[in-house]
Amino acid sequence: MESEQRFSAEILNSISEINAAEWNSCTDGNPFLKHSFLAALETSKSASAETGWRPYHIILRCHGQPNPIAYLPCYLKSHSYGEYVFDHAWANAFERAGGRYYPKLQSSIPFTPVKTPRLLLAPTAPRGTKAALLRALSDITDQLGISSTHLTFLPEKEAELARQNGYLIRKDQQFHWHNKGYSSFEGFLADLSSRKRKQIKKERRTALGAGIEIEQIPGTAITEEQWDHFFKFYLDTGARKWGQPYLNRDFFSLISESMPDDIVLFMCKRDGRYIAGALNFISRDTLYGRYWGCVEDHPALHFETCYYQAIDYAITHKLAVVEAGAQGPHKLARGYVPVKTYSAHWIPDAGFRDAVAKFLEVEGHEVDAQVEYLATKTPFKAP
Repeated sequence: MESEQRFSAEILNSISEINAAEWNSCTDGNPFLKHSFLAALETSKSASAETGWRPYHIILRCHGQPNPIAYLPCYLKSHSYGEYVFDHAWANAFERAGGRYYPKLQSSIPFTPVKTPRLLLAPTAPRGTKAALLRALSDITDQLGISSTHLTFLPEKEAELARQNGYLIRKDQQFHWHNKGYSSFEGFLADLSSRKRKQIKKERRTALGAGIEIEQIPGTAITEEQWDHFFKFYLDTGARKWGQPYLNRDFFSLISESMPDDIVLFMCKRDGRYIAGALNFISRDTLYGRYWGCVEDHPALHFETCYYQAIDYAITHKLAVVEAGAQGPHKLARGYVPVKTYSAHWIPDAGFRDAVAKFLEVEGHEVDAQVEYLATKTPFKAP
């Protein structure tokens, strides 16, 4: 397919068809963008046509040249689960009007509400390649005759470029913790108001009060037995949140083998038995809290394992940010502050596009107001 005279686009139905070294050279080192992470999703069949995530990766070439100059991770979706930017209302409205919303194209990291670049350029890519990749994506959407294409959790600059190329932009928020050069967890607590500082100390004491110990296990040291325990925890959370888990057991073994330096597992043990755990991914400057689960409920243990252990780890390893996942205003009291997220949406149908655009304008103002308000409610001392 050609998006314009200078470029040609091709769709590949497996990340294995793309050279790993060439793909990785176009990324920023984010663990979720690594070829090995996406390959683990596909090899384990966690992201596959059978689960509603058919790989539909797009590569771009300068017309007539053999080597790709850009990549876009993408999937042909038959539902809207595992995305964390909810468009179920859009789907219902479009189908009530007589349209067919699915399949749709989705450029995202499956089951991962984490901001990552999506317009991946080779060092040799000429100027204008990112815009050409966006136009190729919209052209493919139109040629397939499908309802829409969605790029979720984009960096703000990529979202702005998408807007300039005719995409609708949606805003949302998450809560991230920022390291201000703390030398210890106590140094972080010293930045908080007295009441919030006491609350966190109380929660940490409560979490460990039942004789619970927490191990921080680097990826290179995680055993298959520990993965077995963690997977039980993950299954419990997945069953309660989504009805069924998105990832299967093979996925965790695959990432343990292919990218051990990018993961750390926090495991909670009581009376010599693992009872809870949280899996985290690591980039050059960020700790990403991803999956949590437990087989015993203990007060404040979730806060301790997912939020305070993460802060402790980031301080020790001099990481700048902790991203603790989607939603969660309860994170505010624990030192995590509101941050805007962005997604871009291509909708060919003029009437549907106009309706979504009006909705996004109203929703965007609400997000702006909420982020501004919540930023005044952080637990930090007044300057």
